[in-house]
Amino acid sequence: MTLLEIEDLVVRYPGRGGARGRTFTAVDGVSLDVRPHETVGLVGESGSGKTTIGRAVLGLAPVTSGRIRYDGREIHALARAGRRELSSRIQVVFQDPYTSLNPAMTVEEILVEPLRAAGWSRGAARDRVVDLLEQVALPRGAADRYAREFSGGQRQRVAIARALALEPELVVCDEPLSALDLSTQDRVLQLLIDIQERTGVAYLFVSHDIALVRQISHRVAVLQQGRLVEFGSCAQVTTTPAHTFTADLLLASPVADPARQRERRAQRQARRDRVTSPTSPITVSHTPDPGRVP
Repeated sequence: MTLLEIEDLVVRYPGRGGARGRTFTAVDGVSLDVRPHETVGLVGESGSGKTTIGRAVLGLAPVTSGRIRYDGREIHALARAGRRELSSRIQVVFQDPYTSLNPAMTVEEILVEPLRAAGWSRGAARDRVVDLLEQVALPRGAADRYAREFSGGQRQRVAIARALALEPELVVCDEPLSALDLSTQDRVLQLLIDIQERTGVAYLFVSHDIALVRQISHRVAVLQQGRLVEFGSCAQVTTTPAHTFTADLLLASPVADPARQRERRAQRQARRDRVTSPTSPITVSHTPDPGRVP
């Protein structure tokens, strides 16, 4: 069963000069899918189109061609009313917890807002806030505080709680850890994994860091210059990659051992003389998913 299906997605933006300007292709013919209860990692360098794909799923980026289906229903061309109905099933956690939360609202107000918009009574919404704070390991007293009073990791927990408020089936995680320090990244990453194990929510996890993607993903899609160059199980893609660009990403990921880090740097330097073609064959795995890589 497929929850989200993206087929031959193309996203182009007009260049300077309007219709006569040269267009920029941010996503070029990408196809991938997300199954219920799984995490698909979407990884690539800055400008590879990974965030644009997430935004297209959310209706925040224009779809030039291709299809986006959710639970068998085409969603990329939905009108506002249809998008509003779908919002209870698809949510998002943005990159920066400092700008994604309203500093003038208390945590309770932030979490109650989507519930009230969905028709919940005030009492039921407040009860739900207690449950949400427990899910993201924040104390009940956090409800009366403002988002600006929390650390970056705590703010991201509030953002995660807001995304979970309506019990969605899919959460688009757009670089949710990149603004956090390393120790906080580990805690928030484990929180996302724990929530998935408890609730069965699926994630489309967007990141430039293949090491983070490796820890949380069941399958991994690798993007280069707007094109999908590799898509398969996490174990296959991050252990025995079929594409040289994926291997380069793995070598670019830092390790704690200085000697090993020097070796990886030398290997990466040796590769720089070779140009990886973004039109190289795509590798897609249809084998049973072995799960995340420890």
